[in-house]
Amino acid sequence: MAFRQKHLLGIEPLAPDEISTILDLAQDYATRNRSGGNHEQALRGLTQINMFFENSTRTQASFEIAGLRLGAHVMNMPMQASSIKKGETLIDTALTLNAMHPDLLVVRHPHSGAVNLLAEKVACAVLNAGDGRHEHPTQALLDALTIRRKKGRLHRLSVAICGDIAHSRVARSNIWLLGKMESRLRLVGPPTLIPAQARDWGCEVYHDMREGLKDADVVMMLRLQRERMDGGFIPSEREYYHRYGLDAEKLSHAKPDAIVMHPGPMNRGVEIDGTLADDINRSVIQEQVEMGVAVRMAAMDLLARNLHAARAA
Repeated sequence: MAFRQKHLLGIEPLAPDEISTILDLAQDYATRNRSGGNHEQALRGLTQINMFFENSTRTQASFEIAGLRLGAHVMNMPMQASSIKKGETLIDTALTLNAMHPDLLVVRHPHSGAVNLLAEKVACAVLNAGDGRHEHPTQALLDALTIRRKKGRLHRLSVAICGDIAHSRVARSNIWLLGKMESRLRLVGPPTLIPAQARDWGCEVYHDMREGLKDADVVMMLRLQRERMDGGFIPSEREYYHRYGLDAEKLSHAKPDAIVMHPGPMNRGVEIDGTLADDINRSVIQEQVEMGVAVRMAAMDLLARNLHAARAA
């Protein structure tokens, strides 16, 4: 299978055939997860350490479930009680972990580039579970798998990514992935929440929601990242919902079979109407969560194969 990476640090380094390899294997795992059948023990005898320096529900739980389903020994490090809180540097933490000889290290960190730094200091495979505003590769991969399952392809789709683009690592990873797969990308939001360089990424930019959603195949809503905002980016949540929150009227400008996505957690009544979020005919939000386990199983399986090959060489 075409996957040449030692780590999964972002979508940017991946070639299209490597993206397809992950998605194809994840599709297989998704089918097996639904059937309740036994999985190949791809991670049997391997140790997986999850280090989440930021709070997480979906990502941490799905990485843990993915590792357990593949037979790994999974350890969740309580970072709030770690030596980092006592002043230990990230590099010293990496060296300490490396001395324990883990096989897979899953890391979420509030600072962009921190996961890449860790990967330079350890001998195991590192998976980026989100670093600052930089990337969230497995989220983009699970989004891609969800789209492919619903639309039958990733090429030449019109995808509208809406909301807080400026602070979103999910948006960046999706822009990289969908761009590599030749989809048409639109970024929709207020000028304060769209980076100045957005058009340099090959994206169309819209500040009017209805215009941006016109004939879209996929509508991907983003959470307002208030923890990353420094100042007044929006006048009020009420005004934001009025102009940029997704409701049935705004969605009517997209294609009749357009799907609605959100990486979670959702702010209902701010980014998206709650009724629309729960509409099984349009919303694929719960399927995104389900595909998260399958994608993370596939990513760890492929990295483990490369790890075994490197150690045998």
